[in-house]
Amino acid sequence: MKKYLLFGKPLANAVAHTQRLRKLKALPILSSDALSSVTYGTEEILHVLMIGGVALLALSLPIALGICALLALLGASYYQTIEAYPNGGGAFTVAKENLGEFPSLLAAGALLIDYLLTVAVSVAAGIKAITSAFPSLIPFTVLLCIIAIVLIAYINLRGAQESASIFAYPTYMFIVIILLMLGVGLYDVWFSPTLVAQFHHLHPISTSTPKFAQSDSTVVALSLYMILRAFSAGCSALTGIECIANSVPAFKKPEVANARKTLLWMVATLGVMFLGVTYLANALGLVPDAEQSLLSQIGHFVFGHSWAYYLLQTVTAAILLLAANTAFTGFPRLASILSHHHYLPKQFSALGDRLSFSNGVFSLAGFSCLLIIIFHGNAHSLIPLYSVGVFLAFSLSQGGMVKFWLQKRYPKWQLKCVINALGCIATFTALAVIIESKFYSGAWMTVILIAVVPILFMAVHKHYQAVDQELSVKLDEANQYLHAMASVKPKVIVPVSRVHRGTLAALNFANHVSDDVTAVCVSVDPKRTEKLRAIWAKLNVSIPLVVLPSPYRETITPLRRFIREQDARDPERGLCMIVMPEAIPTHWWHYLLHNQRAPLLKASLFLNRKHKGSTRIFVDVPYQLKR
Repeated sequence: MKKYLLFGKPLANAVAHTQRLRKLKALPILSSDALSSVTYGTEEILHVLMIGGVALLALSLPIALGICALLALLGASYYQTIEAYPNGGGAFTVAKENLGEFPSLLAAGALLIDYLLTVAVSVAAGIKAITSAFPSLIPFTVLLCIIAIVLIAYINLRGAQESASIFAYPTYMFIVIILLMLGVGLYDVWFSPTLVAQFHHLHPISTSTPKFAQSDSTVVALSLYMILRAFSAGCSALTGIECIANSVPAFKKPEVANARKTLLWMVATLGVMFLGVTYLANALGLVPDAEQSLLSQIGHFVFGHSWAYYLLQTVTAAILLLAANTAFTGFPRLASILSHHHYLPKQFSALGDRLSFSNGVFSLAGFSCLLIIIFHGNAHSLIPLYSVGVFLAFSLSQGGMVKFWLQKRYPKWQLKCVINALGCIATFTALAVIIESKFYSGAWMTVILIAVVPILFMAVHKHYQAVDQELSVKLDEANQYLHAMASVKPKVIVPVSRVHRGTLAALNFANHVSDDVTAVCVSVDPKRTEKLRAIWAKLNVSIPLVVLPSPYRETITPLRRFIREQDARDPERGLCMIVMPEAIPTHWWHYLLHNQRAPLLKASLFLNRKHKGSTRIFVDVPYQLKR
């Protein structure tokens, strides 16, 4: 009951279709990551360009146009992927079917890492929006980030419909306030030059153009290098584009049409907002500030210190915090697919009470909190690790689609193949630039992780294959085994410490199973042992009691040694069956007041490598305490 109050009533499988999303709800839940990148994409471009001086800052707008062109190309590419893979065209699925196992695992690992970084970056940037408006909260940045992650995880554990309803309002408010800010800001820039001049006077650019002793050709080469680095930094605005293509089954019918329309809305909205913010920042001569985000500076120009500015900061913080929800949608879904293919533990494929992949949600929240702690909640420190994974996934997905069209040759396949080929070339080129420019700033960690994770996937897959092969048995072998063992009575051992209700139930069960039953007591306390002997002698039971000496007061070691001796007796009858009486407390904290002998004995016996390939039956006989 307490669990239902916290997370809501469980949902049956039959109502799973009611958890699907309409377009108006799908846009905020699947696009918040991409849309929120407006708040830091331009700022990351300027972070790089300002190193080269004032002259290079003017290039931010052409760079933004190039990024928007790449955005349009990616949008067209994923528009086709949705048609080709209506059950979810994630990079893993596309690469697995068209490029093979290792490329698909590379794409999956890259996406999982990117989702993890999405949560950390989005939450850190969202908290910065809050601390920009309220600088007194800066010392509590890490704590605020962790609280935000826990809250988002909790909302997702309640199910897709509830999270979509909660996230819809802040996302649409963000779009409205940004478009309003751009409209008013552009009007002021174009028709109020005096106001712009006053703003320039109050906010002078605090950067200087570096002096180069080299030739003009060296300066040109350095400038080109800075432009490429700025482009790679701004590509962080493109993360999250693939989420809609990954989540086609989450849409209401017709799934493909609804997913395509939502993708077009997202691309158009993101392109307009990203270009508008970059243009305003360029026109106002703004540069990144350690204590105030770029969007906050634009907000000050447009709204001053009015309520509209604080509304802007509030919804900006909200969209950035909720941008993490894209990852909370994508990560558990991708983890469940990998789990289904036996590349991740099977627990990731299990649906929770509210039809959400709760184990994936918990894992993502835990690792994200760890990243926040390691990087002290600094979004700018986390962003160099960003984009590598998502652009690798972009490239593999588009490459897989090229092969898909070449093989299937559906109507207009030539045009579709060209679009995906251009997308693959563009994203792979961007990936090369991102790795080169950010490698020593932290991207090397992401590159190493992306290379290692597929190896871990394959190790998990190999383990499951080995287990499946070892456990599988042919029908005739199964019948032969059951027939041979039908007349064999097992050797049964019942560990006892004293005679109680649970002990009696265990002895009764053991007597029904076999006529070869031995009760075993480890003598840790001689007085208690003698008392047990006396009671046993008065019991009307034919089961012998064996007392094992324990001079060093150990319980598990003497018991394990005796069990091994009994295992060796009549080996054709197999290993001994262990019937373990237990007292089960009523409250969870009562477990702290009782010993955990049964789990320790199980671990000691089952981790014994001498009995590989054999079966041991371990029976718990629990007695539920009343208090």
